[in-house]
Amino acid sequence: MQEHRVYYLLFHTIHDVLKADKILKEKQVRYELVPIPRNLSSDCGMCVRLLDELEEVRGHIKDIEMDKCFMLDSDTYVSLK
Repeated sequence: MQEHRVYYLLFHTIHDVLKADKILKEKQVRYELVPIPRNLSSDCGMCVRLLDELEEVRGHIKDIEMDKCFMLDSDTYVSLK
């Protein structure tokens, strides 16, 4: 059974999150809008959580500046940006 890679994409503003949401919905990408995990930021904002499709998603949202990107490795978040 293949284990999925989980990514968290953080943006500078909620407006950027909502722009990404709209684009990803149109592209039919599997993702969720979730609260930013506490150990990634003390901000009370939202982020995009997705499975496996990081490079494809980066291509779709290339016009939106991402603040940070993390991959969840077991129980540790690894910064990718």
